[in-house]
Amino acid sequence: MSLINIFMAARSAIARWRQQQRAYAELMALDDRSLADIGIHRSQIPAIVEESYEAARNAPLPDRGFGAEPDRAWLAAGHR
Repeated sequence: MSLINIFMAARSAIARWRQQQRAYAELMALDDRSLADIGIHRSQIPAIVEESYEAARNAPLPDRGFGAEPDRAWLAAGHR
């Protein structure tokens, strides 16, 4: 793995962690009544946030359609 790939992976991990912390803080800022309205209890917030980001991390990447149409494969490569 090249140094650039390591840097990009670290940058991505830090960005995910910051986004997860932001989601946690926003949910914790809600009062108990608002949390009850959306159907969660304050003690469930850490598990919900972790589960949400774990599911997103393990989800398969969406098919961008580059392989679906062979005559348009040049678009993926950036050729004219």
